[in-house]
Amino acid sequence: MKPTFTLLVGLLLLSLTGCFATREARIESDYSYSGTFKRYRTYEFMRGQGLASDSSRLGEALRDAVRNRLRAQGYRPATTRPDLLINFQVFEGDMRFRGYMQEDLERWVKMGVVEDDETPDEYKRGYKPVRMLLSEGTLLVTLIDNHTNRAVWNGYASGVTVPNGPRGEIVLRRSVRSIFDQYRVFTEGYVGGGN
Repeated sequence: MKPTFTLLVGLLLLSLTGCFATREARIESDYSYSGTFKRYRTYEFMRGQGLASDSSRLGEALRDAVRNRLRAQGYRPATTRPDLLINFQVFEGDMRFRGYMQEDLERWVKMGVVEDDETPDEYKRGYKPVRMLLSEGTLLVTLIDNHTNRAVWNGYASGVTVPNGPRGEIVLRRSVRSIFDQYRVFTEGYVGGGN
């Protein structure tokens, strides 16, 4: 009876260790008060170095996941003069990151306020920086206003480990879905059936 009890305790400890070893990705986002989110309708991916130019299955799976999510929110791809440029990057290792403590993006967009250079200082929100330590493997998605060349939204998932093969594609798609759960901005008129 004692060996059975020891075996059960050992299996229980092993299963608990597995639970503690797997960690949930930390999902955060922040935005620019100068973003004209109600105006954005089209997008295009930036081209360049690293994963943004990655034509592998993982790079394409990531772009496809972003396309599907934006399509579901009423955005259309555009190769000429898109409203938003999309950049993404995967960082390996732990990293220090500066984010901002802000109210929910949906509430900000509903208020219809956009800050610009002409907004009086007493009416500006001001950014409250927050220093974060992001865990091993961070996927960062940035939306850039193509007309002002300013980043208007960052969404990131830290603690993302992307294995090789089809399982890596699944991890990236889930990470993109979780990140864009923070960006619940639909194009104007889309939810009401306008598009």
